[in-house]
Amino acid sequence: MTERDHPQSRKKRPPRPLDQQRLQELGLAYVARFATTAAKLETYLQRKLRERGWNEDESEQPDTRAIAGRFVELGYIDDAAYARSRSGGLLRRGYGPRRVAQALNAAGVDEQIRAEVQPGDHAIRQAALAMARKRRFGPFAFDTPDREKREKQIAAMLRAGHGFDCVRAIMDAASGAAAENWANEFAGGSEEEEFS
Repeated sequence: MTERDHPQSRKKRPPRPLDQQRLQELGLAYVARFATTAAKLETYLQRKLRERGWNEDESEQPDTRAIAGRFVELGYIDDAAYARSRSGGLLRRGYGPRRVAQALNAAGVDEQIRAEVQPGDHAIRQAALAMARKRRFGPFAFDTPDREKREKQIAAMLRAGHGFDCVRAIMDAASGAAAENWANEFAGGSEEEEFS
């Protein structure tokens, strides 16, 4: 039997340490594959440096911030576009404004950009409605939930980032049509504008 017959007996070679060119190539491959922010790219490059090490002079530690900044200048990374896209996606999936803000903060989006993409009242209500429909909460349930089940539904909506007033309005709606009417009270723009 040879090593080819037993692939688990082969030893993996440790990855080669990174140099400046390879680090930039890794960054470029990352932004080509994923929508990201400058902060997330920096974190990725720092992780790769920890895993693989640095091949060049120790006094010349790589500047991951400079690499991310260069990609921003070239237009490969746009934190505002990322924030709009991520915010809209989370709202469409039924998450509330608190969870949207948490996700953008975790991605390293600047506070000013987070404030600019903060959803309006119509988008917030549409997100709560989307979650209630998807999870069959409140007026969208097949049968009237008992008290314990209703409390669990309320807790799930609160964990999803919705405010208590919003959750209560959805859960207390007499019917699905009443919930939709409540959600459309602030309809000033199109849904695409609100969720973008």
